[in-house]
Amino acid sequence: MKTIVWFRQDLRLHNHPALKEASECGDVLPVFILPDHSSPTAADWWLSQSLLGLQQQLAELGNSLLVVKGSPADVLCKIAQETNADALFFNGQIDPVSRRAETSLLENLNCTSLDIRRFPPDMLLDPDTLKTGAGQPYKVFGAFWKSLQQQTIPWPIAAPTSLSCWIAEYSEMIPLEKSGLRSSLGWDKTIEETWTPGETESFERWAHFRDQILNKYVMLRDYPGIDGTSKLSGFLASGNMSIRGLWHAVYRAQQEGDAAQPEPFLRQLAWREFSYYQLFHFPDIVNQPLRKEFLNFPWSDDSESLTAWKEGKTGYPLVDAGMRELWQTGTMHNRVRMVAASFLVKHLLIDWRIGAQWFQETLVDYDIANNTLGWQWVAGSGFDAAPYFRIFNPTTQSKKFDEHGVYIRKWLPELAALPDKHLYEPQAAPKEVLEEADIVLGVTYPFPIVDHATARKRALDAYALIKGEKEGSS
Repeated sequence: MKTIVWFRQDLRLHNHPALKEASECGDVLPVFILPDHSSPTAADWWLSQSLLGLQQQLAELGNSLLVVKGSPADVLCKIAQETNADALFFNGQIDPVSRRAETSLLENLNCTSLDIRRFPPDMLLDPDTLKTGAGQPYKVFGAFWKSLQQQTIPWPIAAPTSLSCWIAEYSEMIPLEKSGLRSSLGWDKTIEETWTPGETESFERWAHFRDQILNKYVMLRDYPGIDGTSKLSGFLASGNMSIRGLWHAVYRAQQEGDAAQPEPFLRQLAWREFSYYQLFHFPDIVNQPLRKEFLNFPWSDDSESLTAWKEGKTGYPLVDAGMRELWQTGTMHNRVRMVAASFLVKHLLIDWRIGAQWFQETLVDYDIANNTLGWQWVAGSGFDAAPYFRIFNPTTQSKKFDEHGVYIRKWLPELAALPDKHLYEPQAAPKEVLEEADIVLGVTYPFPIVDHATARKRALDAYALIKGEKEGSS
């Protein structure tokens, strides 16, 4: 059988059900359809590099990757007809846009003789598997996590060892250098210097995490100034790495003595699963709050403060360090990500969807499910979200999780000479200390764009307004 395999956010060879099944049925034609948008994003750069890596892997197996442009139904039908393919296999996705594309493909593909098969999405379990006792989707992570732990996660599928193809070339193939994807970001070279996307690199990153960090993960993960996280999010988001493969690799590390405490990291993978699960069952959450009272939230239209936040010029060192890290590396430490997002939503009262859009543009690990649920969690508008009255204090968060200022000094070199005592609140430092550190507030580093106490009260008042009550807590 001659089978087209439609690659999507599954740019790898291992645990690729569609590819494995096709390889066992006969000849395989791997196809990737370029995204239909013109605005360059950090994730586009990761995609371009992942495709290059996948091309190389396929070449080593005696095959190649056909890169094309157009609507999936039209393009795949045309390829099938012109190459005399017998079948089309693909792994499903759960985001609304991809699901609509799948529906269109299955309903409108007029290649009636084509054997079309949709394989499960890249999740630990089918999203319809876990339900409450009443048969409804879980809305609380704790209950979801408890149920997930009682399930048997299927083993990942091995990569094929060879892939033969029945055609040598295709006239409408687009070379990657002419694809429109950004092979270079342009806005900051340090992103390209920080990351090497692709399946091969994902295995090396995992090995480092397993050997050096996993056993200490629970103690290190909240401290941005040290190497204490997996740094695997970009590989998972692009599909360079399989979530099932990683899940079982963690358990294997425990059995081999490399991970005495695997649960904290597995719990983070479960949060990723919960995000996908919620997006599957509640697809409107990309643009709409899960808690409908938030439809009436009095968001502020403050473009000047938004720009300061994007550029890391809020006057709050931890927030600014995080936003600079994002711009220069395409990622941000998770603890700082929560603080920076909370600052935008609760200190500045700027709509969480605007923050989500900025992260979509700048994150190399952009993932629509994780990004959406993360912002809804921070805003308090998700089902199982942070309490509306939890308003992170960036200064106390700095002191607690960056005690010696390693992270802040790395990303805000203009503050590097400040002693620890004044690093977290430069505006409170004595004049002589600022002079000694060569800092001119308002020139070399901004004054805070908002007072924490004032902003906190304003946020609590806004939340009380939509709840119809006056309440708050520290």
